[in-house]
Amino acid sequence: MVARLEPSAGVRWLDVATGTGAVAIRAAQAGAAVTGIDIAPAMIEGARAKAGGLPIAFEVGDAQALPYEDASFDVVTSVFGAIFAPDHRATAAELGRVGRGRLGFTVWQPDERLQELYGRFGQDTPEGREPFRWGRARYVEELLGPFYELSVEPRTWVLKGGSGQEIWELWSKAAPPFKARLAGMDDETREAFHRAYVEYCEGFPAGDGVAVPREYLLVLGDRR
Repeated sequence: MVARLEPSAGVRWLDVATGTGAVAIRAAQAGAAVTGIDIAPAMIEGARAKAGGLPIAFEVGDAQALPYEDASFDVVTSVFGAIFAPDHRATAAELGRVGRGRLGFTVWQPDERLQELYGRFGQDTPEGREPFRWGRARYVEELLGPFYELSVEPRTWVLKGGSGQEIWELWSKAAPPFKARLAGMDDETREAFHRAYVEYCEGFPAGDGVAVPREYLLVLGDRR
């Protein structure tokens, strides 16, 4: 995404729901003047630590009510972040309001295999919850199309590891939505889910390890 949006010196760039700042840091390294915002103070602290002195303005704030003037940024991005804000229409309106140039946005697509896995444990499936409504191109166009001329590209993200257990250890430590789901399980359910998730990952063998695919949409836009 960062490469496609071509950051350069003088470009004002906003990364919404920046997490620990991966996109913001890449854009700043290319010379853009970057602001990263996230609702979680711990994420912002992590982003500042990872930035290593890069001049990025990391701020705590809500994607549904961004604290910036209209048309403040040449580029607005959000990578698997703003989709978790509860009010989708407010979030889309804010992404449109503060941007004056290009948009970059990624969203997970619904996955029937994961739906079956979560359903086995009596969990509401990720695909049944609001964030995954964004995974349908028509829905993205409905919400962001009034502000940006969009292109929507189906993509596959692949998580590689030496084993299903290695993927579990990474995901259960590094993915906040996944961690939150585990925290809501009792010990017995969590351990059973652990075994099932490792088995799921082992269903995607690749060489000496595993390569677990996940479908998503890369959404790029130019301001109307």
